[in-house]
Amino acid sequence: MLSTQVAQLRQGVPAGLADADAVVAGFDDALVGGFARVGDEAATALAALADAVAGTPLRDRVAEAVGKVTAGSFSQEDLAALAGARLALLGAAHDALLGQFDAALGRERASWTAPVGVPAEGSAARGAARAWLHETAVAGWRGVDHELLSAAGAPVEAALAEPALRRLAVLLDGLAAELQASLPVAMMSQVPARRWADLWSRAVLLAQNWSVPGDESETITGRLLPLGVDLHEHGTTVQVQVHGVLEPADGQPARLVRTAVAAAKVETITGPAVWRLLQAHPNLLAALAQRRVLTVTDLPLHGGDLRWLDAQARAGEQADPFATARLLLAPAIAAATAPLDRHPTAIAEPVLLEGYTTRQDDDGLTVEWDDQQLPVAVDRLPAAGPLTPALVAASSCCLGLLRWDGGRWLVQPLAVRATVKRKPVEAHNGDWAEGVTDPKVAKVEAKAGDAVAVLRERAGRLLRR
Repeated sequence: MLSTQVAQLRQGVPAGLADADAVVAGFDDALVGGFARVGDEAATALAALADAVAGTPLRDRVAEAVGKVTAGSFSQEDLAALAGARLALLGAAHDALLGQFDAALGRERASWTAPVGVPAEGSAARGAARAWLHETAVAGWRGVDHELLSAAGAPVEAALAEPALRRLAVLLDGLAAELQASLPVAMMSQVPARRWADLWSRAVLLAQNWSVPGDESETITGRLLPLGVDLHEHGTTVQVQVHGVLEPADGQPARLVRTAVAAAKVETITGPAVWRLLQAHPNLLAALAQRRVLTVTDLPLHGGDLRWLDAQARAGEQADPFATARLLLAPAIAAATAPLDRHPTAIAEPVLLEGYTTRQDDDGLTVEWDDQQLPVAVDRLPAAGPLTPALVAASSCCLGLLRWDGGRWLVQPLAVRATVKRKPVEAHNGDWAEGVTDPKVAKVEAKAGDAVAVLRERAGRLLRR
């Protein structure tokens, strides 16, 4: 990625992006206070949302919904219209930013061709979820209490019982857990309005009686060359998301794909220990730790997301991710993003950065070429890998994900090449997939003990009783 491409990204911010963000922020602030009694400021924000989609097919329905919410008498369908308008604005911002990125880097992207959804038969689980989300919108984040959150258990349990609604169930459960941990919300100095509104609006749309006909997935066989690993760790779950280039066996053009595996955990399992929760995927872990190619057979592929089935994969010869990026990243075809997933913060595009210098100041760490700078998301470096801010600061080559956050482009490192004490060093987020390779970190881990083994032993003892 050259300085001219960085310049295009930094200087060519899509027109209307700030206006769209301001409209969404206004809606999110209105949701903080709730829709039980809409004040003048909230009414103005809702009217701005209706104006923003006035040139689209959503115009009449959203305008009607805004009128009903402002009047204090609205239905679940009205909330769905507002959530849809909010998502449409964020989706338009996502598409504009991704279009700017593709133009700057010359990346080819497939078009979205999935079938259009159709109304589905009513579901009691979906109805329960919509009812709880409706009550949440009425109360607003400041009005959330223990009684409202305890009522979330029923829709979560009902949604978990239907395989097609697992995504909705996890989303509702996560939102309720975040709200529970933040009680009393009314006493919070600052509410994470954007995040909670994102979760709420996504849940509202997932809870609608709507389905997509047919199977959107295809099965694919070929060679998967990993580029890097993005680790997502929370108190109760860990996910390893692998970005790579897939070379189909039938000779079709190479594609940019990602695949992920996850496991439940407890808060005491952190850092390198989380890899031990993923031992059900030995072929994937071996390929990451040893930097090997994976031969995959008949894996389901939905857009750019590859469903991982470890038994249908085999680790092969070694492959340098940096060499893979130099040779295959530019010509590989990127997948289109599903409509419901289009959000500026969801942008995570693999890039190769070379020939830069780094600078650390009060604003954080940046990589620089000539007079162009790109901030580094050091807060996204995982504790389960060898990458550290100091190692990134010493680097001159980086494999990373380009993201849009806080109104700017930044890079999240997945792997770096650096010079430390006059010696070349290379580190990847997936290097510790089969165990810690840094002697100092390994010593600390050994001293702390194997929390995963202890918890498994205790769980086994309880089950035997």
